[in-house]
Amino acid sequence: MPNAALDPDAGARFLADLGGLLDGVGLPAAAPVGIAFSGGPDSLALLVLAASTAAGRVKALTVDHGLRADSAEEALAAAAAAAAIGVPHAVVRVAVAPAGDGLQGEARRARYAALANWAQAEGLMAILTAHHADDQAETVLMRLARGAGLSGLSGIRPARPLVDTACAPATMLLRPLLGWRKAELAAIVARSGFAAALDPSNSNPRFGRTAARRLLAGTPWLDPVRVAAAADHLRDADAALDQLADRLFVEAVARAGDAVLFTPGDAPHELRRRTLIRLFSAHFRASPDGPPLVHLMAVLARGGTATLAGVRAQGGAVWRFSAAPPHRGAKRSS
Repeated sequence: MPNAALDPDAGARFLADLGGLLDGVGLPAAAPVGIAFSGGPDSLALLVLAASTAAGRVKALTVDHGLRADSAEEALAAAAAAAAIGVPHAVVRVAVAPAGDGLQGEARRARYAALANWAQAEGLMAILTAHHADDQAETVLMRLARGAGLSGLSGIRPARPLVDTACAPATMLLRPLLGWRKAELAAIVARSGFAAALDPSNSNPRFGRTAARRLLAGTPWLDPVRVAAAADHLRDADAALDQLADRLFVEAVARAGDAVLFTPGDAPHELRRRTLIRLFSAHFRASPDGPPLVHLMAVLARGGTATLAGVRAQGGAVWRFSAAPPHRGAKRSS
């Protein structure tokens, strides 16, 4: 066990960070948790911290995406490391193919689905990942380069449901290391005496994250801690706008027969957009966003009519939404 090698201050800090996240999502301090364990240096540091401070309620899972020839061997090495640390461990193999979110996006989707299934089978209330402050800064830069809005620039969320599900209670995804630097985690691994695996994709120039990492490393005034702090501030602003949008949805959206009415009044553009997202989801089980939704808002503000996501919308002082009629020539369902 790594207890003797772990700096007591690091252990106390980790317990405080994890406890704050657990309390924030309404979970008990002694909740059983799982570790998403790749065997790399960051997740190894997380496993050492968790095993040293929360022994007996920690398990680990390695998801083998099968994307590299030696991925199965790496999973076995991760299993050996977890066994040496004294943490129950499992390996799950998933199939990944390029699709709408690209290879990395689809791998992430498959990984989180596997973690959710494992957590449910093991009775785990939360899954912990090893995302840290440097990851947060890289994420913010990547999203800034893509022209992301406020929600995107809020970066990696400290806590959220692991997967989108209507089932309750949902397994939570927690990131207790977002306030830690990568160098701090590397020091924990070095002190522990355990060897970490290295993922060659982390230095692959094809990936935007590699470019962001190099930019941060080569630009002294781009302090990852300050960039991560900016994401925290933006996340607070994002949450405040969500609260206002929730209120506007309750006060300004009403059903009228087969239609749904929204009275935008003098609400700012961003509050209108967020309220429309709620309207489409709650009343039409649709989730439009991005440029198509912004275009619809412009049409409605001019008093025009348009269709989006199977919903016909009419503008004016009061915006009216109803299910769009079927296209001509479409077969009627019996």
